[in-house]
Amino acid sequence: MCKRDSTKSEKRARGRPRAYDADDALSNATDAFWLGGYSGTSLDTLSDATGMNRPSLYAAFGDKHALYLPAGGEPRGCFLIGTAVVESKVDEAVRTRLAQGLKSFDRAFEKRIRRAQTDGELSADADAAVLARVASAILHSLALRSRAGDSRASLRATAAEGVALICGARNHTAPKAASMTGTRKRFEK
Repeated sequence: MCKRDSTKSEKRARGRPRAYDADDALSNATDAFWLGGYSGTSLDTLSDATGMNRPSLYAAFGDKHALYLPAGGEPRGCFLIGTAVVESKVDEAVRTRLAQGLKSFDRAFEKRIRRAQTDGELSADADAAVLARVASAILHSLALRSRAGDSRASLRATAAEGVALICGARNHTAPKAASMTGTRKRFEK
């Protein structure tokens, strides 16, 4: 009778070992989605981008949708604006990811703006959350304009004016978000 060596507790994985790096594959898939959007990126495109055949893609990530969602988790503004905006109209999971991405941008800008207020670079009375949303809106507008073909000079000028607008808050106090309600009502009439 053969005795098994009970000291070996390692189980050998079944099948062939992975021939791909999941992080690299996801990064390459993200690039493909970034260029073509969800609808414009075929499984063949994803297969070419990742170097994986279709069955391996399905085994590793599930379907195309399951691969798209983690790709959108990276903080890439162009990805959010360029692809997720379109897909968010029909896909609740993408809409949720888009909202999370926008909030992430806003929080990052707000953190920096609050530091500028602490350092005396911006008025302490300015509403940091509102200024953060303005900065985020400028960033997203620049991404759209870049995709539409605006020149580098035009984009730089727009960015510079956006910074001046926000940094001008040192000398000009932006209205607090709560006080904007009356303004909105005046415009809606």
